Amino acid sequence: MATRRDFLHKTLGAAAASLIGAPLVGLAPARAQDLEPPPDIFDAQALDLEFWVKPRTLTMTRPQTGEKTSVLYWKDGELIDSAYQELCHLLRDVNGKASTAIDPKLLETLWGAQAFVARYGINSPIEILSGYRTPASNQRLREQGIPAARQSLHMEGKAADIRIANLNEEVVGGLIKSFRQGGVGFYYRSGPRGGWIHADTGLKRTWKG
Repeated sequence: MATRRDFLHKTLGAAAASLIGAPLVGLAPARAQDLEPPPDIFDAQALDLEFWVKPRTLTMTRPQTGEKTSVLYWKDGELIDSAYQELCHLLRDVNGKASTAIDPKLLETLWGAQAFVARYGINSPIEILSGYRTPASNQRLREQGIPAARQSLHMEGKAADIRIANLNEEVVGGLIKSFRQGGVGFYYRSGPRGGWIHADTGLKRTWKG
């Protein structure tokens, strides 16, 4: 008898193949919804304990600065401090030229999303569009009309705006949401680069911006 895991492996493999071949980044919301995977696909609740105890390597890029990193930051249940500091630097406020301690739970969610889709042949780095923000940087965004909450969790090192190449907002946001670690914002935008997903470790909630 086929198990739920067998179904997930078979169906998600097919879904991933179709997603890789389609230019999903930057699609309009209506079309993105048409390409939304079936129920339970890209669902972190399907993962078993084995997934969560293996070493964690995060591969990320910062398009704004051209920086890239691929670093083993967690092993045997412990953060590797030098790697953690490197990730905090990558997630720094580039405009405000300041960094802070990033919530490890946020890194866990980002790693989980990347490691989950990698099992099905999607090996794209996570693009960090915004990580930590100083209060001054956050206020400047608000004054420019860019979506930024007055009490943004970016200012506490508990939020990041991200993209994963070849996956649209519905897929990335749905996966992040399934980790149940905090808030998820879906930001749909047209154009060659498309929108992004806000992920944080605050209250569990979702919204579209």
